[in-house]
Amino acid sequence: MKGRHPQNIRRLIGNTSLRMVLILTSLIVVLPILWVIYTSFKTSAEFLNNPWALPSSLNWSNYANAISKANMGDYFMNSIGVTLGSLGLLFVLIVPAAYALSRFKFKFSKGITMLFMAGLFINCNYIVVPIFMILKDMGLLNNLFVLCIVYAATTMPFNIYLLTGFMQGIAKEYEEAAQIDGCGYWGTLFRVIIPMSKPGFVTIGVFAFMSYWNEYILALTVLKPDHYTLPVGLKNLMEVQKFATDWGAMFAGLVIVMMPTMVFYALVQKKLTSGLSLGGLKG
Repeated sequence: MKGRHPQNIRRLIGNTSLRMVLILTSLIVVLPILWVIYTSFKTSAEFLNNPWALPSSLNWSNYANAISKANMGDYFMNSIGVTLGSLGLLFVLIVPAAYALSRFKFKFSKGITMLFMAGLFINCNYIVVPIFMILKDMGLLNNLFVLCIVYAATTMPFNIYLLTGFMQGIAKEYEEAAQIDGCGYWGTLFRVIIPMSKPGFVTIGVFAFMSYWNEYILALTVLKPDHYTLPVGLKNLMEVQKFATDWGAMFAGLVIVMMPTMVFYALVQKKLTSGLSLGGLKG
């Protein structure tokens, strides 16, 4: 009984310290986002007078200027097309590959797996010059669909590795039952494996969406201004508005870039965390 009191005090101190660290970390993340959002409603005079004060009114004209005068609307649609197109190509490529590597043993299967594993250590930023030279020689620069192919190809190794872990955790009895019912390999894939791998698809979709939406270096290298995506267009907006001193429009552009990923993550964060836990247990 005597030892319980100091133990409870230590536990209380530990829990309190942990909560304080979590609160501090949350504030470090949230406060800059809130500052960017309310600054996007300020006039340039208000920003220069006191960048930390709240705006006197909501100047929605900043968003109109960012969308119309700085072409952020066109950049937004380009980013939507590239992100969705890259996601579609990614799933078309990785689903059969992960299914074959996770459920079958064949000649060179280990070698192919190791090849994909090696791709985990190659960042696409390191090979941007060879990619540019190849696309230039083939006459494929400034093409959004080609950029989708590049995005999907460069993110294949990690996503195949992740999806293979989910598929390996599916019991083979389900496949055997599907084969008894007359399903072939493709029927088993679409009727059994894919439905049972939905947590993996959610996890991959979230990470890939954020990666494609925020990608900057490849888009800047292979695209011209008429096909810029949001991150590159935002850089252009910052350069233009910096000299035009329209700070409200610049921060409005930042919000336009941030909001889709924030909303998307808020909608799927429960499925994402459950998918990560499930993948960790299966792996």
